[in-house]
Amino acid sequence: MADSICNGTHGKTTLQSDAQLFEAQFDELVAELTERDLPDPALADALNRLREVLVYNAPGGKRNRGLSVIGSLRELLPPAQLTQDTVQRALLVGWCIELLQAFFLVADDIMDASVTRRGQPCWYKKDGIGLDAINDGFLLEGSIYRLLRKHCRDQPYYVHLLELFTETSFQTELGQALDLMTAPPGQIDLTRFTMERYKAIVKYKTAFYSFYLPVAAAMYMAGIESEEEHNNAKHILLEMGEFFQIQDDYLDCYGDPAVTGKIGTDIQDNKCSWLVVTALEIMTPEQRADLEACYGRHDDASVEKVKALYNTLQLPTLYHKYEDESYQRLQKLITCHAQNLPHSVFFNFAKKIYKRNK
Repeated sequence: MADSICNGTHGKTTLQSDAQLFEAQFDELVAELTERDLPDPALADALNRLREVLVYNAPGGKRNRGLSVIGSLRELLPPAQLTQDTVQRALLVGWCIELLQAFFLVADDIMDASVTRRGQPCWYKKDGIGLDAINDGFLLEGSIYRLLRKHCRDQPYYVHLLELFTETSFQTELGQALDLMTAPPGQIDLTRFTMERYKAIVKYKTAFYSFYLPVAAAMYMAGIESEEEHNNAKHILLEMGEFFQIQDDYLDCYGDPAVTGKIGTDIQDNKCSWLVVTALEIMTPEQRADLEACYGRHDDASVEKVKALYNTLQLPTLYHKYEDESYQRLQKLITCHAQNLPHSVFFNFAKKIYKRNK
């Protein structure tokens, strides 16, 4: 998602001001958590560590999830109800989603033995950090609930937000568990790679926290508590989240690194991606033997053989067909399920996601 998703139809001025307000709030949030929240002098060293963890891990991303809260709220509430306090709280809840993302990424990098993240060394790879990063992840998660309590405790939607964050966290952790079991490090077993398993991983590991969480938070903040309305939004947003991950998988192999900003490694890393799962469904036994001999290996020759196999199976054509079908499905879901919600909340996301190249 590009940042411009987040501000709907309100034009570039709103996008810039929301993004600027969001950036400006970070320093205040850090000061609140590390200077004013727990004034016990005995905690000075621990709070300094929390400051380091926040400053290194929370900024640096595209801010899509965080900015989607205020962007969605602008579609759900009339301008007269968007008071300064309401906007500030929406930005704060957005930062809580960014902290949740940072918590997941710190842990994910340790589990994946990753080296870099967002163009810098992973937190656990920094000198003197190591596996102490596990506790740092807990600090990031704990910070979410301190901020929500401080800023939203007196709001009618407070308990809804608490339940939303804890439920989404658990769903994401279950998705991560499925992912780890499906492609354990050093074990290449393509029989585990089924479309059913792939879709379950994507739904639970990515779609809930990246797509449903920000919009659901904005809905609760706008006073929309109906379980039916939330289920309707969920139908639409999980479809979008599934497509977004499939698109990510496609761009990992077929994207231009000069545009995407990263060199794809899903083949070398034995990832359960949409490309390999789709290939496994349509290939011959001979092609499967070739794939099993090359997938999950780091030498250039093996990677090129897998890519050649994908091309022989016409996966780019299948992907573009899937993209068109997914967009049609999404339009039907919006028409069917968003009868009482502004369609713009969903179409503004969709316009930025479909046909993207990075």
